[in-house]
Amino acid sequence: MLRIALTVLCSTAVIIGVSAAAPSDPAMAEMQWHRRVLIVSTPRGDNPQFLAQLRALSQWTGGGDRDVSVVRIEEDAVSGSSETAKQLRERYGLTPAVFSVALVGKDGHVALRSQVPLTGAQLEATIDAMPMRKAGQR
Repeated sequence: MLRIALTVLCSTAVIIGVSAAAPSDPAMAEMQWHRRVLIVSTPRGDNPQFLAQLRALSQWTGGGDRDVSVVRIEEDAVSGSSETAKQLRERYGLTPAVFSVALVGKDGHVALRSQVPLTGAQLEATIDAMPMRKAGQR
């Protein structure tokens, strides 16, 4: 409930304090070496490609055993990471005006970038070819 309220407040540019008991999203640096991160960026929450990507992710069952976290950037609102939309888009080369997806490996590099929605099979193939994934399967 708190997360929803914070998202609404942040999208209207109201700045509030967060109590120590409130859960917070991790920084990308905190996820490095532990999680792969799929960043889904859209200029509008009603973008058809964004909605298609969310549907594909909701049906994908392979993310859990591949240590994948999803970070969503809708306009200037971010969920899944404590960085701002501007910081994430600049760091990972995502254009604010278009839908885009970036798969960030555990080592922090962008392993896959797309301006069309990705399927679970595409994500699995990319992740399963990563050196850290191969090493973990031995």
